[in-house]
Amino acid sequence: MTKIHIIDAFTKTAGTGNRAGVVLEADGLSASEMQAIAAFAGYSETAFVLSPSSDDHDIHVRYFTPGAEVPICGHATIATHFLRATMSGTDAYPIRAKTGAGILPVSITGEGNELLVSMRQGAVDFGPVFNEIERCQLASALNIDPSEFADDLPIQIVSTGHSKVIVPLRSRQVLDALDPDPDKLIALSKAVGCNGFFPFVLEGTKEHPETHGRMFAPAIGILEDPVTGNANGPAGAYLVHYGLVNWPQDSITYAGHQGHTMGKAGTVHVTVAADDSGLRTSVAGYAVVAGTREYRPSCQGT
Repeated sequence: MTKIHIIDAFTKTAGTGNRAGVVLEADGLSASEMQAIAAFAGYSETAFVLSPSSDDHDIHVRYFTPGAEVPICGHATIATHFLRATMSGTDAYPIRAKTGAGILPVSITGEGNELLVSMRQGAVDFGPVFNEIERCQLASALNIDPSEFADDLPIQIVSTGHSKVIVPLRSRQVLDALDPDPDKLIALSKAVGCNGFFPFVLEGTKEHPETHGRMFAPAIGILEDPVTGNANGPAGAYLVHYGLVNWPQDSITYAGHQGHTMGKAGTVHVTVAADDSGLRTSVAGYAVVAGTREYRPSCQGT
């Protein structure tokens, strides 16, 4: 029997935000067993906590969707470290977490039910910009007119460890009304080599921005993800890269809102900073325990 902890991340209210499964002490599980557990849980990602294998990290975490292993997952990272700190305290933090996207620092501030978990993401990589044909194909897949894309801004693949197509839109009205064609998005994913699409709208001011977004990844079995750290982080890098925000003292933190159209509203606290290697992003969020489940290989239910 394997216990799956159910955690809602990027929120303080159970039943909102983004739900992840977390399996502690997973050293005895094979990759195929982890995949079976993730498929059984059915959440967009389930995280498995493993012992370190060398001195350069303190913990190893692997992430599985119901259909495949992925290198990193923002909300499952927040969920994992919130759970560990809730059960064992925060004295061990900050720590170095080995993931498929590299060894990344994780820190925690606050106490009790007000633990804010922050994870530095991987190096920012600005990938290909969509050409006009790809922009038209994406508009068709999203069931919108190409004129609804934000004026004079590129649609671009950006990664901080798990790439997303960053799609700036003109208005919240268009964002909230999106009704994508999953088959067309899957076909486009294969063509551009990126599985996640993050349409978003920038609001507020350059000094105090905020974003509202949605994330679609049907190619990996996620029709829509409620709140996505690995989309909001790259979006933050995109905003800085294209001069859409002002960032005094080489750093800016703002709120990225997501999940509102699904009734699972949550907020990612995005920080973009510069160091000697270029832009670096961090995502932070609160979380709440929503329950547990038990997985037994011979059973199909809890």
